[in-house]
Amino acid sequence: MADTNTQLIKDKIDVGDLVGEYVSLKPAGTNLKGLCPFHSEKTGSFMVSREKQIWHCFGCGKGGDIFTFIQEIEGMDFVEALRLLANRAGVELETYRSEIDKSQKNRLFEINVQALRFFYNFLEKMPTAEPAREYLRDRRLTQETIDEWKIGFAPDQWSLLTSYLLKKGFSIDDLVASGLTIKKDSANTTSGRGFYDRFRGRIMFPIWDVNNNVVGFTGRVLVETETSGGKYVNTPQSPVYDKSTVVFGLNKAKQEIRQQKKVLVVEGQMDVIACWQAGMKYVVASSGTALTEKQVGLLKRYTPNMIMSFDADNAGQIAAKRGVDIARTLEMDVKVVMLSKDFAKDPDEAIKKDKEKLFELVENAKDVMDWNFERILVGKDLNNPKDKQKIAEELLLEISFIPKEIEKDYWMQKLSMELSVEISVLREEIKRLRALQKKESVNSHTKVVVEEKKDEFKNKKTRLDRLAEEVMVLIFKFPKTASLAFKNLDEKYFFNSEYKKLYELLRKEYNNASDFDLLKLQDYFVFKDVEIATNILSLEGKGSEEIYNFDKDSAEADLLSAIKEMKEDWKRQELQKLQMELNKAQQNGGTEQTSEILLRLNDLLKKD
Repeated sequence: MADTNTQLIKDKIDVGDLVGEYVSLKPAGTNLKGLCPFHSEKTGSFMVSREKQIWHCFGCGKGGDIFTFIQEIEGMDFVEALRLLANRAGVELETYRSEIDKSQKNRLFEINVQALRFFYNFLEKMPTAEPAREYLRDRRLTQETIDEWKIGFAPDQWSLLTSYLLKKGFSIDDLVASGLTIKKDSANTTSGRGFYDRFRGRIMFPIWDVNNNVVGFTGRVLVETETSGGKYVNTPQSPVYDKSTVVFGLNKAKQEIRQQKKVLVVEGQMDVIACWQAGMKYVVASSGTALTEKQVGLLKRYTPNMIMSFDADNAGQIAAKRGVDIARTLEMDVKVVMLSKDFAKDPDEAIKKDKEKLFELVENAKDVMDWNFERILVGKDLNNPKDKQKIAEELLLEISFIPKEIEKDYWMQKLSMELSVEISVLREEIKRLRALQKKESVNSHTKVVVEEKKDEFKNKKTRLDRLAEEVMVLIFKFPKTASLAFKNLDEKYFFNSEYKKLYELLRKEYNNASDFDLLKLQDYFVFKDVEIATNILSLEGKGSEEIYNFDKDSAEADLLSAIKEMKEDWKRQELQKLQMELNKAQQNGGTEQTSEILLRLNDLLKKD
């Protein structure tokens, strides 16, 4: 059946048409020829055979069919490539449905698609969304643009989306994992335990990855209040959304970027959408932060030429500088669009004021070194030796990014003339700065490693935590063992476990029962305590493969063994704690306290 599906897709998609969207191809007899997208070459050795429906590079040796091409160029596995090409060909993949549904990532993708439809339909159809529609009209967005970008609205209600998605059959764990739903902190709320929507009262902009999967959202508050939070709220990091790798708008812009052989990087989603509506469709956004190495690497797949246009404020210029540095490190050819504050603060505003002027600025974008000279020289006194030193330090570091020596020498000569300083002096200064930079880099790396080790230690589960989880998994996989656990295991052994509260309630509710119904138990606690329900849901997917093959006797034996180890581990921790207390009491000369601790130690040592 799998072969039938793949053949059907191959019959509907021509390899030449597909590859031609990524590679510039020219006829070569009965074949097509171009430069290989997978390695650098000056003479085209990349061939596509329409007759055989295959591609091959005689330079690097890579080759295959439409599936292997998509896997290579988009960095996908086979299932992802299959799904992308099936969507393109209009082929249903029912035989793969069960396999796809098993993946949490695919469940989260589907949750995001359903949320997108919810927000979009709410904006389009609900009377209460009229202020949102009016806001978008004020921003001069056409209906075509709203439809293309699937802009929506999240109503100002606490849990409407969560309730809607739960009724669609999604689990609360997956809704929380998607970032659309937030678990209430019971210690800091007066409205009871439960869950609520992350996005409320906001214009919603879907975020797609490069493969057209909806991975998250940005919500722009419609009416700012003291309790509305930030102006923009984004989906947090999730199994499908990594903000350091996703480039907003790239899914729509990638083909135009290839054709134009350049990409314009702006700061915000509205800048991208406004440019797209104005006809400039090779534009993407960093979503308000500096570009990362992964994002730049992704853009470099489509073009080595980057133009950056960040907001005219200080934050925008700082973000632009960081992005420029990363792009230059990865040997991108970088230019910068300078928006003056008296013209427009960002591309969206520039289009509203004078679209043609913005297009002209982009077309005549400045070389990144011209931009660096301009921004670093502004406000400096070239007759002041301290200012000259600061200018030299900043610009020499920028010049050091340039890989080609002739180009580097050109900018050294320019700096020498600007500062009236001998070029030999500047060359010595750049050596000093490089040595200093190397030392700072080593120190910074050491600090990062130390912090990572601290986090790793802080987040590491203890042996007692793992044993507590094993006991709970066994109880839920084999409910008949519950009475055995209640008879042999005290709540105190769960003193620092996330399952402590669940175990206490189980013991209270089912201590006299020989068995219990897991589904009824789950339904019962969903309405009484959502925290407990979440624990129950999380236990369903845990446990080793070996546990699933246990019979009743094996389960009981494993349970008793885990309980024994829990007791021993708890006892060991208690002894260590009491020993520390005893040492402290003896140092402080507290005779009465010392005696009391010794009695507790004696009692503990007597216990089994």
